[in-house]
Amino acid sequence: MAIGVWISLIAYFLLMIAIGIFAMRRSTSSSEDYMLGGRALSPKVAALSAGASDMSGWLLLGLPGALYVSGLASAWIGIGLFVGAFFNWVLVAPRLREQTVHYGNAITIPSFLANRFPTRAVALRTVSAVVIVIFFAVYTASGLVAGGKLFESAFSGIFNFGGLSDYSVGVVITLGVVLAYTVVGGFLAVSMTDFVQGCIMMLALVIIPLVVLFGEGGGGYAQASQTLNQIDPTLLSWTDGLTFVGWLSAVTWGLGYFGQPHIIVRFMAIRSLKDVPIARNIGMSWMGISLIGAISLGIFGRAYAARNGLDVADPETIFIILSDLLFHPLITGFLYAALLAAVMSTISSQLLVSSSSLTEDFYRLFLRKEASDRECVTIGRISVVLVGLVAAVIASDPTSQVLGLVSNAWAGFGAAFGPLIILSLMWPRTNGAGAIAGMVAGAVTVIVWISLGWNGEFMGGPGVYEIIPGFIVSWIAIFVVSKATADAGEYQHIHR
Repeated sequence: MAIGVWISLIAYFLLMIAIGIFAMRRSTSSSEDYMLGGRALSPKVAALSAGASDMSGWLLLGLPGALYVSGLASAWIGIGLFVGAFFNWVLVAPRLREQTVHYGNAITIPSFLANRFPTRAVALRTVSAVVIVIFFAVYTASGLVAGGKLFESAFSGIFNFGGLSDYSVGVVITLGVVLAYTVVGGFLAVSMTDFVQGCIMMLALVIIPLVVLFGEGGGGYAQASQTLNQIDPTLLSWTDGLTFVGWLSAVTWGLGYFGQPHIIVRFMAIRSLKDVPIARNIGMSWMGISLIGAISLGIFGRAYAARNGLDVADPETIFIILSDLLFHPLITGFLYAALLAAVMSTISSQLLVSSSSLTEDFYRLFLRKEASDRECVTIGRISVVLVGLVAAVIASDPTSQVLGLVSNAWAGFGAAFGPLIILSLMWPRTNGAGAIAGMVAGAVTVIVWISLGWNGEFMGGPGVYEIIPGFIVSWIAIFVVSKATADAGEYQHIHR
């Protein structure tokens, strides 16, 4: 492995840790500082932090891999996500920023729900915290799998010693660096590193598709299109071979945005309500450019591989293969850093949200009600490490697919929290009983659907993405139970 790659990667690792140390001086004096950055994020940091923490390794590995295999039909996932993110910024962001302050200055999603529905406060905090920790352990594992695949593909044989594989070492290094700056600097460190990582990711997703198309061996758009038509004409079609159920399963990924705690917590941390539209415009611009780049990388990477006789055993590694093949080692190291940025930005956000729930909604609620802010910061740091270790165990299987793990966790959060967040912010009749019923019904539906394999095959036809039944069942449960158990005291509470 060229020394230039190591120089770039080591510089990236040191920069992330330096940001964590800088943030420690500003954001670890209280629980609100450590877990929410003191609600002082600027629009650009909030926007790119929300985007980078959302677009994990699946953006550079999973989505291009899907495009590589299936062609433009898989791009509907990106389109659905873009639409879902836009409505999340419009419908949820301003209301959540305002209402989390109004209802007891809540600093976690479970504490907001408890304050919003005081008659079911303990049950809501407990159930929502359990859902967060379980699904985030799986979600975090998907990021570690991506880090492991980078080391396995790019550094083959270098770390294969003492019974450890390149993949295992990649998982350990990825987790180690993330823990270093997350444990030290908390939410502010995570958000500031997200901003830097978001910029790196976007640059990588602009550079690689352009070089693939117009660099040596690319042949331009016309040649790439011709090559793809020779391989399989349906690769350039948005609809060929795509059933209605398949299309619906793709675009409904966007529903998941409303219930992702690691994304919507950024809305709670924006400096002020008037900054939300600015952050939305920045965030949606970043997301549009990044998604177009990922889609282009997958589809045109397939053409480049065919024209140049590349052996791509795992389509999810096309980003890594092209980064190594087409660029000077210093640039290759930068592009590897972009992949690690995508992975680490999401892992750090998920670890911090899980830690916040364990600290505020378990430790402080059940074990030490009188715990000081400094004590809670310490417990939060310990929780970050514990959740990270559990995720590492889940990620230990090198055959895991990044997109598969992400899709399961994304659906779990989307179904458990999505309808509840929307209705709690926008429908005054929502009550605590309905909130618990919807959260449990959505999460259980997703788990059962996956367990029965109905996301792979359903009633003899193509599988239905589990977020669809989960979201519908959760919404109905909230509506029906809230209507059947109307709580006048709770209704008056939200209008005080």
